[in-house]
Amino acid sequence: MHREHRGLPMFPQLSQFIDFGLLLMRLMVGVVFVSSGLSHLKDPDARSKSIGMSKGFIIFLGVAEIAGGLAVTLGILTQLAAIGLIVVMLGAIQKKIFVWHTGFWGEKNSGWHYDLMLVIMNLVILFTNGGRFVLERYLPFLHRQA
Repeated sequence: MHREHRGLPMFPQLSQFIDFGLLLMRLMVGVVFVSSGLSHLKDPDARSKSIGMSKGFIIFLGVAEIAGGLAVTLGILTQLAAIGLIVVMLGAIQKKIFVWHTGFWGEKNSGWHYDLMLVIMNLVILFTNGGRFVLERYLPFLHRQA
């Protein structure tokens, strides 16, 4: 499953914690997206004005972020949820770069570096299916038949 590494890792015994590390990453991604989604839904009128999007889109975005964040956290349809969250973050990056002309770091740390980090975290979740500690392992109706 893993490719052979050319060099020996400095701390090979830590590789036993890869799935735990993936779980922690999924939890962090979930906290970020669920809290962001809740903030969208708390006052969609104000949020729509602050980012220049319609109220309907803000409500959709809030629901999508909450659903994706919960799915990634729990490990249910993990890869599909990660793809959805990647799309959300690519939209945020596009807005920051091409509409608001924000730099990588931005003013007052409002650049797109944070968004890019969430894209990369979700790519890791996508590539690994979130690791071994996912609920979908215990839900046979979610398993693909070979």
